[in-house]
Amino acid sequence: MAPMDFEKRVAQRQAIRSHLDLISRKILVMSGKGGVGKTTVTVELALQLTVLGYTVGILDTDLHGPNVAKLLKVDLGTRFGTASDAMLHPVQVKPNLFIAGVDSAMENPLDAVIWRGPMKSMVINDLLARVDWGTLDYLLIDSPPGSGDEHLTICKTIPELTGAIIVTTPQELALLDSRRSVEFCRKMGIAILGIVENMSGLVCPHCGNTVAVFGSDGAQSMARQTGTPFLGSIPIEVMKSSDTADSHALMPSAARQAFRQLAARLADGMTSTIIKGTEQTDER
Repeated sequence: MAPMDFEKRVAQRQAIRSHLDLISRKILVMSGKGGVGKTTVTVELALQLTVLGYTVGILDTDLHGPNVAKLLKVDLGTRFGTASDAMLHPVQVKPNLFIAGVDSAMENPLDAVIWRGPMKSMVINDLLARVDWGTLDYLLIDSPPGSGDEHLTICKTIPELTGAIIVTTPQELALLDSRRSVEFCRKMGIAILGIVENMSGLVCPHCGNTVAVFGSDGAQSMARQTGTPFLGSIPIEVMKSSDTADSHALMPSAARQAFRQLAARLADGMTSTIIKGTEQTDER
């Protein structure tokens, strides 16, 4: 992509604004470390929000590992074509669930993405400008691990983000990196809607007891220490079912119930206080 001139940049900003103004809540889903199941949480949360009657979109901005379409068994195909100003329509997965992703911009989705920051920002902005979501209750933005160029682009391009959900697991290293995600949100002035602890114990299929394979209550403890809301814990079984078949249909009852409660807390505003970045005070 060649650099834009001023008029095209203004037109792009106007297009982004016109699309995003029709979306009630725009939520960034992030994690400090990779492999914690952030994309799984994004997809299952979206599915449970649709069960509650909301119309939801998922935007996959993980340039190096876009997996939302894979989890939902959808082939996005190459939808950008050759016309740089052509509008794109997200893929309708079910009557009230739509997805789009940066992998639509790639001729071969299996190609390695070797792009510097400016190129990443151009692609994400182009996607935001060209995808016509229509009216949505929620747009969940799945992002790569960490807090790099993709996150900066999203935060600067969508200043009215409703907030961020930070996904972690109980391991100490994951929790350490999640603290960095908390600090990123504070510095960027992004509201932290809550922490989600994924892989929170293995439920034995025989006796029903929960085994704390990776430790217990790590995310809850971190949430208390950082003064951020805790949204809930997800059992580890969801990972296997999501990776092998339709996650929503085959998800174990414990995991399904956990995601249902997570969606309800988010929708009902049960996250005690939304922490706004620069207004946060840490009482430790």
